[in-house]
Amino acid sequence: MVEVSQLEPGAARDGTLVDDLTRLVNDVFEVAESGLWREGTTRTTSAELAALIAAHEVVVARRDGQIVGSVQVHDVCADVSEFGMLVADPGQRGTGIGRTLVDFVERSGRERGLRAIRLELLLPRAWRHPTKEFLKSWYGRRGYRVVRTGSLVETHPHLVPLLATPCDLVFYEKPLSEAGSSEKCAGPGRALGREVGS
Repeated sequence: MVEVSQLEPGAARDGTLVDDLTRLVNDVFEVAESGLWREGTTRTTSAELAALIAAHEVVVARRDGQIVGSVQVHDVCADVSEFGMLVADPGQRGTGIGRTLVDFVERSGRERGLRAIRLELLLPRAWRHPTKEFLKSWYGRRGYRVVRTGSLVETHPHLVPLLATPCDLVFYEKPLSEAGSSEKCAGPGRALGREVGS
């Protein structure tokens, strides 16, 4: 059985937990975004992840007490939340960890009365990335729809030099209530919050 919970801010001081979670995120993204970034670029750092935990933005999935997945979630407007950095331990793939984490994020948003939830998906312009194609279909089946396509230049210009190939940043959104879409909440999220030089 998988148990999902939001890490308390104090967990940011647990160096072993932070390092293990950082390694999991970087290992997953090394495969999931292979070919998109220059060699040696990592998804996150222990310092960045500790700051996200301290800000109460990290949700983890545990099986038998061990962390087997995580996702970052934060509010981008009063009634809209965004998630990113969704990972599942490669040894646990196909066991519903990603689905369980996203279910938790959506349910929490509904309970808080949020209008919508969104995510950003980085897609190569000139070719199809197998993992990204899978994610496009998976999010589509969950009710996420493209609301806008942009570029890293607009929202995360400091990341552009780290790209290995031209990419678009596609914004997906899912309504959580009858109020519908949140087009007026158009500010950039933090889901791609890589540190320069990482």
